[in-house]
Amino acid sequence: MVVLMSFTAGAQSRPRKALRAPQITGAQRNEAEIRDLYDQWAKAFRAHDLDGIMALYAPGDAVIAYDLIPPLQYVGHESYRKDYKTFLDEFDGPIDIQYRDLHIVAGNDVAFIHALERMSGKLKDGNKFDVWCRATSGLRKINGKWLIVHDHISVPADFDTGKAVIDLKP
Repeated sequence: MVVLMSFTAGAQSRPRKALRAPQITGAQRNEAEIRDLYDQWAKAFRAHDLDGIMALYAPGDAVIAYDLIPPLQYVGHESYRKDYKTFLDEFDGPIDIQYRDLHIVAGNDVAFIHALERMSGKLKDGNKFDVWCRATSGLRKINGKWLIVHDHISVPADFDTGKAVIDLKP
């Protein structure tokens, strides 16, 4: 135990217990690491840094993704990389990402996040792109590092028209 001594003129000195810094739990550390991972992802996405984006995903066939555009699923790191490349190539300049209501639930080696995610930027055809979607991702701690193993990005559908509803805002 650490003891601090304080001295005041004319008073007797008395030992006082040191104030301890709050202990960070494993869950808090994991949540902070995952939040940092998504900050890295947003920076890489904004910069069209495909290697930076994909460095945050598990290697090989460990990745399964359900994205906004067909097919129904992307299986494997390379398949999802091609999807990202196609998407990024549609934009002229940065793509901004905003999260709303980001929730992280993290255990020791498995975690998930869910949030509303806004993507905005200028398309190469000059049109503005500004869409809110729903994002859910699963992560695993692999060799001591959190990596994304599953993404599910979606927008609501209008069952009467059979079309995606992309003009909703929180």
